[in-house]
Amino acid sequence: MIIDRNISKYIVFSEDSVINALRKINQNKERIIFCVSSRGVLEGVLTDGDFRRWLTNSNTSNFEISVLDVANKSFKVMRYNSSPDEIKQEFSDRVGHIPLVNSQNQLIAVARHGSLEIKIGNFIIDLNSPAFIIAEIGNNHNGSIEFAKKLVDQAILSNADCVKFQMRSMPHLYKNSDAGYDQADLGAQYTLDLLSRFQLSTEELFEIFDYCKIKNILPLCTPWDLESLEQLEKYGMPAYKLASADLTNHDLLKAMASTGKPLICSTGMSRENEIKEAIRILKEQSAPFILLHCNSTYPAPFKDVQLTYMDRLRELGDCFVGYSGHERGISVPIAAVARGAKVVEKHFTLDRSLEGNDHKVSLLPFEFESMVKSIREVEEAISSGSSGARRITQGEVINREVLGKSLIAKCDIGAGEVLKESMLVVRSPGNGLAPSRKSELLGRKALRSMKAGDFFYPSDLGEQVSKPRSFSFKRPYGIPVRYHDFMKLASLAPFDLLEFHLSYKDLELDILKYFQNQFFEMELVVHCPELFAGDHLLDLCSTDIEYRQHSIRELQRVVDVTRTLSKYFTQSKSPLLIINAGGFSMDGPLPSSKRKGMYELVAESLNKIDKLGVEIIPQTMPPFPWHFGGQRFHNIFIDSSEIEDFCSRYGYRVCLDISHSQLACTHQNSSFKDFLEQVGPYSAHLHIVDAEGVDGEGLQIGEGVIDFEMVAKILNKHAPRASFIPEIWQGHKNNGEGFWTALERLEVWF
Repeated sequence: MIIDRNISKYIVFSEDSVINALRKINQNKERIIFCVSSRGVLEGVLTDGDFRRWLTNSNTSNFEISVLDVANKSFKVMRYNSSPDEIKQEFSDRVGHIPLVNSQNQLIAVARHGSLEIKIGNFIIDLNSPAFIIAEIGNNHNGSIEFAKKLVDQAILSNADCVKFQMRSMPHLYKNSDAGYDQADLGAQYTLDLLSRFQLSTEELFEIFDYCKIKNILPLCTPWDLESLEQLEKYGMPAYKLASADLTNHDLLKAMASTGKPLICSTGMSRENEIKEAIRILKEQSAPFILLHCNSTYPAPFKDVQLTYMDRLRELGDCFVGYSGHERGISVPIAAVARGAKVVEKHFTLDRSLEGNDHKVSLLPFEFESMVKSIREVEEAISSGSSGARRITQGEVINREVLGKSLIAKCDIGAGEVLKESMLVVRSPGNGLAPSRKSELLGRKALRSMKAGDFFYPSDLGEQVSKPRSFSFKRPYGIPVRYHDFMKLASLAPFDLLEFHLSYKDLELDILKYFQNQFFEMELVVHCPELFAGDHLLDLCSTDIEYRQHSIRELQRVVDVTRTLSKYFTQSKSPLLIINAGGFSMDGPLPSSKRKGMYELVAESLNKIDKLGVEIIPQTMPPFPWHFGGQRFHNIFIDSSEIEDFCSRYGYRVCLDISHSQLACTHQNSSFKDFLEQVGPYSAHLHIVDAEGVDGEGLQIGEGVIDFEMVAKILNKHAPRASFIPEIWQGHKNNGEGFWTALERLEVWF
């Protein structure tokens, strides 16, 4: 199935004439058009079959009447946000196109039956695939097979998907190539001289291709003549690149197309009518092909690149398009990918000062690697979104709470009082009802008594929320609290434990002020701060010795506070202290070879802590943790085998964060079930919360992707005594409404 968002080729306005509609059907070669109003609302469908039936049954042959008078107004239509499986079920022998509309019935895209993909070696190029990136070595080996192998090695290190060479049979290709160059024009004379000196033989090129296969990178080649194509066919080349110079060489083009192999065709130096003629030949031969936009100037001025012509190429060929670049730098191919390029080709060298024109426009290995990295980042940024309604990302949710604003009571308000403008004020943070909903509050009767400074919540608009009650679980449970709210929240349900989430500011507070010699028949769990004064993020495996020592000192302070807190919890003999042990990096994940040493440093750091009366448990981590509204990369306590090894080697248990670990498994494309079975036996405490994608943590139960029935079944077997809290993001708001909802939903499984 193909979702075609280029709908212009399908559309005619409903008031257009039948003859214009027929022209559109003829142009798009899809045998169907859609009639829309001036606002884009879908009103009818016309196929060539519909037209024939109208022509047969009608008493008129007036082709100037409105197309809507002829169009079929009873047709299959689906919502744009329908799942692929739902759409596929609607295709049949009679239905090959399904219009996809938004909530206003405006045409957004067309689903086409069939599969649009091109396979080159082990690479599949389709609508959702990353760009296929070619390092064009060409003749930059300068006739040296050893230098060619070095170029291959460096292309691999630069993360190229493919290395491409060129093959020429000089006697078959150049006029009088054996009679010297004295009669050639200066440019041709220069080129012929280079080629005569820098050609590799057919056998040498085959040796290079074999070397590529050993090194596990795909080799491709451009045949410049029929003799070279014949040799490459004997070798078994999986696909071919057609040089810009040969787009008008129809004999070679037909021969390449007749192989049935995928063709990547550059269009540099060609006029549009020549491109159309090449496309006609390719389609007549039923050849799978990709068109590359290209400006064959070395180097090409940026003003001449005309990157938007990629869109025209896509329309002309009704095919995938790409970009072959000869301009300086890497910005244009990155932009090409943003415009939909599925193939990117750039020349590759180890030294731009070497003899030969191509070296001058080639990328050095570090530049090529930077280009690939940037392209992959752009692809991630594009694929992570949609053209539908905007959705707030997890990082934005966090910053919206911190930086946003809320509706707050300006004065004391009694239950039943009518809410007026003078009673409300807008203040930060964004913990409560958004200011944009103020009109919904005005004129309502207050549903509860409020103090000046209290936040308004959706429940103040009458929206239903879960309430605290006595919950029934097979294991100890509690909720996360802070000093300022634990007294109130602890009184709302009979918890087995409270988990105090400390900030570095909390370490300076007088604990007695909050407890006032009150004692709780519960267990105590403490969550260590991540951030300490001076923007110090706890990192027990930092290679900076002073930084690590600072972290050890801060953790010792938290241990001391935990011991003091435990005096007020009569059931807590050895309170659990949850830590995020560190191991983050700013610019990308670290290689696995470095991780073992990081675990060793964590264990070494923990050995320096006076842990008497406290059990420290590292928390399982997500791959992309949110640190105060920004994202980092995490490296340890995300892999189940490494966690198991750490626990068994050093004698620790962990806090298993369900959300974090689901995200890690999604990122690693590994089994979450296997993760739970491996880490479950070492789990002392659980954070139970939903998740989505690779960084969507802290979601309400049932609002992510986690199968909690499966999770409960495994943990009830492998960690039956582990306690838990529902660690819902901002669950404490409105007297803990997020926690009550989570506990209510979890009760059926745990």
